[in-house]
Amino acid sequence: CRCFTASHETLIWAKKSKEFKHTFNYELMKEMNDGKQMRSFWIIPTTPKKEKLLGKHPTQKPLELLRRIILSSSKEGDLILDPFVGSGSTGVSALMYNRRFIGIDMEKEYLELTYKRLKEYKVNRSEHDDK
Repeated sequence: CRCFTASHETLIWAKKSKEFKHTFNYELMKEMNDGKQMRSFWIIPTTPKKEKLLGKHPTQKPLELLRRIILSSSKEGDLILDPFVGSGSTGVSALMYNRRFIGIDMEKEYLELTYKRLKEYKVNRSEHDDK
């Protein structure tokens, strides 16, 4: 209790060249924000315990944050790259919204956590698809 709680993330939008067209799904973001233009400041609760059942990462991001990022800036079938995969939230969210995913991390422990989370998501999804 001697400092502020970390409560922001910095997003970087980058593209290969000026000619490369980026994706921004304005209408979807507006729809997700009750018909108003989505602002750049989002209030999203910290990662819930249910997202940490298979393991924890010190900077794990909530799926809600990744949902907004992925839906705002990609199309179905796009490839999502997370060069610091951590607990795999980006990968789980990418799969949830029909995107492909590549994750990179130097720590074997976190790659294993990501693998467990992706596997769990696929198992749960296939169980729901069967019903």
